[in-house]
Formats: sequence, C-alpha cells, structure tokens
Amino acid sequence: MARDESEREDLLHEATALVERIELSAAGAVPNDHLFAGFRKDGSLSVYFGSDPVYHFNSAGELRRAFCDGLVIKADRGRLVSLDRRRQDSEVQLVRHDLTDEEQVAFLASMTARLNDFESQCCAGTLSKVGQIPADADVLSRVLAFLTDHREAKIADEPNAR
Repeated sequence: MARDESEREDLLHEATALVERIELSAAGAVPNDHLFAGFRKDGSLSVYFGSDPVYHFNSAGELRRAFCDGLVIKADRGRLVSLDRRRQDSEVQLVRHDLTDEEQVAFLASMTARLNDFESQCCAGTLSKVGQIPADADVLSRVLAFLTDHREAKIADEPNAR
C-alpha cells in the first residue's frame, strides 16, 4: 500500500480492468466529483462517487468492497468490516473493526440511498456523459439494469473479485 495517497486518477482511461465504463457529471461538478461506473469481464460493477465513496460489487450484485469516509470496508463471510489506515513513521497499519449490526444496517442504507439517488439523477437526465469506453456500448443502461436487478443490499462472502 502506498504511503502517500492522491486523488483518483483518470478512471475512464486508466481503469482497464473495467472493460465497459462510463464517466458522468452533474452541472458544475469538478472532475474529482464526477460519477464513474464500470464492469469487469465477469459482470461485476464498480461505482465511484468522486473519490469517496466507492462501491465494488461482485457479478451477483453483492457488495464486496467499499471506500467510504476514508475507510476501507470489505466483506468477510457475509459481514462488513472496516479497515482504518493509521500512518506511523515507517509504516501504514490497518486497524480492523467488525461493524456492529446497527453500523452495518446504517452503512447499507446510506449506500442504497446514494445508489437510488444516482439512478434517479440518470433517469431525470440531470447527469451528462463525459465519456465512455467502448464508445459504442450502452454502458449507462447496463449500469441502471444492474442496479435495478440488485436493489436489495446484500454482502458478499469475500472482498475479492471472482
């Protein structure tokens, strides 16, 4: 893990593991606030709301990993755990916290609300396409279909992409 973190890079051009991807912006948004979504070859989806939060799902629509409020959130046997990066002089330590039932419910509710708002903005036409790869794909329709098909928030057994 790098000691120095920076704002996310140009995901549209650099996130090559996401074979279909799209970048969207709301009126007046700066690039670091753009929305980005993309699919891996296996059909798993990643959604970035600027640099934070970020949600990664497996192909079954289960949350496998997230980055929110500076924390790494990952699935572990169907539960969520957070990893807090604590910087020391010579290393970065990850301090683990198993989310309580209440924390997990609150996290999933916040994620669901954010994804529903994203879907509403797309349907209302308030977001503009910045770009997409490949240029001839209908990535946004695929993203919206994925979100519709997986409305109920579920947690994966493991954080890794399959």
